[in-house]
Parts: sequence; structure tokens; C-alpha cells
Amino acid sequence: MNIALLFALLLALAVGGLAFAFLGGDSFAARRQQALTKPNRKVQDAVGERAAKKKQIAESLAELDKRAKGRRVDLQTRIEQAGLTMRKGPFLMIFAGVAAVIGLLTLVKFGNPIIAGLMAITIGFGMPNLVLARMRARRIKKFVDRLPEALDIIVRGVRAGLPVNDTLRIIASEAQEPVRSEFRRVVEQQALGISVPEALAKMARRVPATETNFFAIVIEIQSKAGGNLSEAVANLSKTVRDRKKMRSKIGAMSMEALASAAIIGAVPFLVSGALYMTSPKYMGLLFSTSHGRIVTIIGLCWMAIGGAAMKKMINFDF
Repeated sequence: MNIALLFALLLALAVGGLAFAFLGGDSFAARRQQALTKPNRKVQDAVGERAAKKKQIAESLAELDKRAKGRRVDLQTRIEQAGLTMRKGPFLMIFAGVAAVIGLLTLVKFGNPIIAGLMAITIGFGMPNLVLARMRARRIKKFVDRLPEALDIIVRGVRAGLPVNDTLRIIASEAQEPVRSEFRRVVEQQALGISVPEALAKMARRVPATETNFFAIVIEIQSKAGGNLSEAVANLSKTVRDRKKMRSKIGAMSMEALASAAIIGAVPFLVSGALYMTSPKYMGLLFSTSHGRIVTIIGLCWMAIGGAAMKKMINFDF
């Protein structure tokens, strides 16, 4: 009787196992596989938040690029970007006086009003743009080189529990120029009721560099969407330093082309000077006759065009 009962139990277990294997095993495995492969809700939220931030950054960059292309930079803005505090009226008057003096000296020297007028026009219209362009490029380069130090101050201040406004005041009082003056203007604008993102956007217009635009966008996105500001600014500081290293490598690699362009541009002047020293009467025709002056002016114009073309070819922008 016991043997028969044990045999019945074993038979029932065997039948149940076979039924589970052929009927219910697949559905259980499928449910388990579905549960394992079902995406985590937290992971989905993190991925969605990251994608939203990337989309917001891309839209902000596109909007900023559109504004930069549609906005025309006037003379007063370029004077401010060069770090000068004067207005455009006195600035133009200074170069107009210089142009008048150069034109008068040229007229006294050569006695030709056409050459004197051309020299005055060239100095009056070309020199202000040249001076502003060089001062503006030098100031922007200096600002970008010293921007990572300011970003590190923000990172350390935020991690220590200080608000962003206090870190900006520290930069405005302790950083080096021109970073100190630009952040001081940000603090002053903030005291007048302008928000930090708007003040940084104005700073990005005064210092038109990619790094400054990135900084303004990071602060704007953080103020709207929130997030870890110290991590974002630390990543931006690392990116700025990497771009500086890449720019230095590109400058080192382009020094050969720059030296070749300088030698090619100096050869005509060296040859002309040597010929003038050996045969002054032969070269003096270029300055004593009207045809020689015209040929000299045409040659200088072509030299300027060639120099500008070579500079454009070796100027790497990224």
C-alpha cells in the first residue's frame, strides 16, 4: 500500500513536470526574459534628461549663431571689444588728424596731390580698422587664455557651497585683466537687476569667442533646467584648456608656413634696397618720375594682396 502510494506520487510529479516543461515553461521563461530586458525607469529618465539637455544646448548654439550672423558689429562695439573706453567720435578724430598729417608730409615730399590724397585716404580708412582688429584679437586671446582660471574659481566656490553671484564677485576682484574687468561689468549689471545669464550673454557679445559663448550657454541652461553646475563648468574648463593646447599645436605646425610667407614677402623689399644701394640712379626712376610712382603703387598693392592671401592660407580657425 505504501509502495503504491509512493509510486502514484512520483507519477504525479513526473506528469506535472512534463506538463510544466511543455505547456508553462515557455511562458515563464518569456516573462522572466521580458522582466530582465525591460528597461529601467531610472535609466530611461536619465537618458531622456541627457537627450533633452543636448537638444537644448544645440538649440541655444543655433540661436546664438543665428543672432551673431544677423547682427552687424558697429564701430562702437568694436572699440569696446578692443578694450578701449573712448567713444567713436574722438577715435575717428584722432585717425583723421593722423591721416591729414601724413597726407601733408607726402605732399611736401613728392609734390603730387594724388599720391598725398591716396596716402591720406589709406591711413584714414585703413589704419583704424587695422588697429582695432589687432587690439581686439589680442584682447580676446588674452581673455580666453585666462578664462579657465576663472572657471576653476566658480567650480571650487560652488563645491564649497557659495552661490554663483559670490564666485563672480571673487573673479571680478581677484582675476587678471581682461577677465577682471569683464566680470566686474557682469557684477555691476547684476546689481542693476539684470540676471546672471543675461549679463553673461552681454559679456559674450563684448568678447566674441567660442569659449565665452559656451560659458554663457552653460549658465543659461543651468538656470532653466537645473543640474550639477560645478560638473558642467569643470567640463567646460577642461574643454577650454584642450582647445588652447590644440591651438598651440596648430600654431607650432604652421610656423614653417609663416616663416616662408615672411621670407617671400620680404624678398622684393630686400632686393629693391640692394639695387638702390648699388645703382641709385637706376632705382631712383621709381620715385622721381610719374610712371615710376604708378608702378611702385601698383607693386605695393599687389604685394599687399599677396600678403593677405598668404595670411589667409596659413590662418587655421577651429
